[in-house]
Amino acid sequence: MPAFPVSVKWGRETYKDVDVNTDDDPMVFKAQLYALTGVLPERQKIMVKGKTLGESWDSFPIAPKVPVLLMGSKEEDISRPPPEKIKFMEDMNETELASAMELPLGLQNLGNTCYMNATIQCLKTVPPLTQSLKKFSGGVGQEENAVAITAALRDLYNAMDKGMSLPPIILLQTLHNAFPRFAERGEGNVFQQQDANELWTEVVRMLQQKLPAEESGKKYDSVIDEYFGGKFSVEMKCDEAEAEDVIKSEEKFLQLSCFISEDTKYMQSGMVSKLVEKITKNSPSLNKDALYTKTSKVDRLPAYLTVQMVRFYYKERSATNAKMLRDVKFPLSFDAYDLCTKRLQDKLLPMREKFKEIDDAEAAKKMSLEEKEKNKSKTGQVIPFQFADDPGSNNSGLYELQAVLTHKGRTSNSGHYVAWIKHKDDVWIMCDDDNVNPVTSEDILKLSGGGDWHIAYVLLYGPKVLVLPEGQTMEPVRCEVTSEAEKMSTD
Repeated sequence: MPAFPVSVKWGRETYKDVDVNTDDDPMVFKAQLYALTGVLPERQKIMVKGKTLGESWDSFPIAPKVPVLLMGSKEEDISRPPPEKIKFMEDMNETELASAMELPLGLQNLGNTCYMNATIQCLKTVPPLTQSLKKFSGGVGQEENAVAITAALRDLYNAMDKGMSLPPIILLQTLHNAFPRFAERGEGNVFQQQDANELWTEVVRMLQQKLPAEESGKKYDSVIDEYFGGKFSVEMKCDEAEAEDVIKSEEKFLQLSCFISEDTKYMQSGMVSKLVEKITKNSPSLNKDALYTKTSKVDRLPAYLTVQMVRFYYKERSATNAKMLRDVKFPLSFDAYDLCTKRLQDKLLPMREKFKEIDDAEAAKKMSLEEKEKNKSKTGQVIPFQFADDPGSNNSGLYELQAVLTHKGRTSNSGHYVAWIKHKDDVWIMCDDDNVNPVTSEDILKLSGGGDWHIAYVLLYGPKVLVLPEGQTMEPVRCEVTSEAEKMSTD
């Protein structure tokens, strides 16, 4: 039976047109009720005509428009706390084991929804984003798509933080309402696989509309613009008219792209190759279409840099987005300095020199691992990774990889997506839907491609943080133009 609406009465509240799909596990319906009422699934008692819903829909008399009674309180009964029993790791289920090891919770696959699960896990590694979501006051039931998606993501992250392993059904439904292409079904009425980067882009765009900047009314409207947004300085030069003035402009971005050709071996070279490209446009001096050289340089680096590996191309014969399996190496530590304008490079130098000074000092001492661990407790000032007058920026150009979204398969709309997120030090976590397992940085570097194993598709880099040795201090670095020479160069 397809999905149908019912009304749910809970105490004095009545929720109309709550969707039920008896092809799904009852836990999916309970997750919806949790999002509406705050009553945990294990505390819910769902009744229709005197019968209580169990672990399956068998013999449960639910039907379209039939009133459903929900019983349960969202307050915990702490009058008599149960005695805490010792539980050994070998006796724990996956959720309990993940909690004991302080691993993130996995997410249930609702039928080819791994593309969504992987995206959610990667974005959750950005603290400014999760903190901003906690402050959002909108509700899932509101009609505006951006509000509903933002609220659904907030509620899901809150549940995950509390150790609640809930199906991400509410977020999935809000995404389906906003973007019907993600709701397409294939054989057996199962959801079709979707492109994870397309979903990533749409989710970030929704959040961009509803999550205000940390410093409202200043440089940026959204926390997305602050922490994910970069800026290109662009020059357009006509190849066929030397006397024609160079056209200068600015372009904003939320992702950088690594274009892959037969010669591409490294992520950085794939990014640099497209900073200079040939395009055809109308020439005002020639009054016809002409060939132009477009040169782009990064003039603002965000704290969190998203890099898409452009691995898919449209194949007309099969009408699919086919995948390039070529091995393209990516670094755990990334330096964006060579992508930047001379103006921005000059601004990055103070922090870069300080990083080098500390690295050289540590190398000269040739400290053992034990000494380095002891020195961690003797660290001093933590220097902000952003310019003092540009919140959410990166003031060194140095990044550390913190999440990788991979794809296994031959087309973007088939196969399987997985998230790999950095946990601490050399420990990474593979989030394969609801299977969560620790891996090492060596395993991450094997995701560069070259075969049918998981291949990096979207990389998320976070800012490298400078921690000074005990007793050292440093003034915050500013991005503003100060010298007369700099002022003239930007005019």
